[in-house]
Amino acid sequence: MSTKSDLLRALMECDEAISGERLARRLGVTRNAVWKAMGQLREEGYGIEAVTNRGYRLVSAPDRVTEAEILRSLATQTLGRRMEVHAQLDSTNNRAKRLAAQGAPHGTLICADSQTAGRGRFGRTFFSPEHSGVYVSYILRPRLPAERAVMITSMAAVAVARAIEALADVDVKIKWVNDLYIGGRKVCGILCEASMDFESGQLEYVVLGIGVNVARMDFPEDLAGIATSVGNECDRAVSRSRLIAEISNQLEALYGQLETGEFMAENRARSIVIGRDVTVLRGGEQFEAHAVDIDAQGRLVIRTASGLSRVGAGEVSLKLTPPERDDEGRASGTSAEK
Repeated sequence: MSTKSDLLRALMECDEAISGERLARRLGVTRNAVWKAMGQLREEGYGIEAVTNRGYRLVSAPDRVTEAEILRSLATQTLGRRMEVHAQLDSTNNRAKRLAAQGAPHGTLICADSQTAGRGRFGRTFFSPEHSGVYVSYILRPRLPAERAVMITSMAAVAVARAIEALADVDVKIKWVNDLYIGGRKVCGILCEASMDFESGQLEYVVLGIGVNVARMDFPEDLAGIATSVGNECDRAVSRSRLIAEISNQLEALYGQLETGEFMAENRARSIVIGRDVTVLRGGEQFEAHAVDIDAQGRLVIRTASGLSRVGAGEVSLKLTPPERDDEGRASGTSAEK
C-alpha cells in the first residue's frame, strides 16, 4: 500500500490522537512523508484533527473506496487479501481477466470507483458513475467442471443479497440467474466470465464481476423505471468500502459450498421467478415458459407445451411493477405483476 493508505489505516485503528513521530515510526517513513500524506487525505475530504501536544485524530471520512477502509471490515482468509483499488477503469472484469491470465492468485480483488465501459451480460453496458456504486471483480480458481459454472453466479447472488441486507434495512430478491432486486427494481448485476482447460474440462479460472448501485442517485431516463440503489431504498448512506468487505466475507463463507450447493435453498427462497410466466432468451431463440423451480445445479426448471426442461444458460425476462413510492422516493410496498 502507499504511505497515504497506510496512514489512513493507522488513523482508523487509533481511538485516540497519535503523534506524527509515532506515525512515522509505525509506517517506517519520515515525518515529512507523514505530513505530505496527511495533506493528501485532507484534500480528499478526510477530517483529520490536530490535537495540541497529542497528535492527530481521524474525525470524519468521505465515502471513498479505499484499501484501508475495505481491510477495516474484511474478515476473510483469502478473498480480497490481495487487491487493487482504482479511481477509474474501463471494466474491472477486463482488468481481472488480464491478471488471471498472468497467474494472479485465487481471491484477488479488483475495485474501481467508476467504470467507463462497465459490462453486463450479452454485451450490455452497466451504469457505473463515480462515487455511487460498488464495481468489483474477483479472480476465483475453483475446482469445478465447466458445466457447473452457473453455480458460482448462484452463490454470488446469495452472498451479495446477504451483504446488502447486513448493512441496510431492505429485502433483496434474486431474478435468475444474475440480477438482484429491491422493491421491484434492479439494484445489482453479476457477470461471471470463465476460462476452461479443454484437456481436463475443468475451469482454469473464473472472473466474478459484481456491480451494486449504492448511493442515493438519480438514474438516466432509460433506467429510472427499472433501476434503484441501496441508498434510495433504505434512505441512508451505506459505506461502499464496508459493503465490498461484507460481500467478500459472505462469498468466502459460501465458497466451500460450491460442490454441495447448500446455498441453493436460499437462492430459491429469494427467487422472484419461480412460479411465474417468463420469456426465456437462450442463444438466438426466445420462447414463453412457466418457471417451475431452480434445480440443485442452479438451472432453471421450466414448463412449456413440450413438457419440463432445464435452462443452464441464458436469461429470463418478466414484467415487474415497482411499488408506489412516497414523496421522498422510498418504496411503500412491493408488487410484482406478470
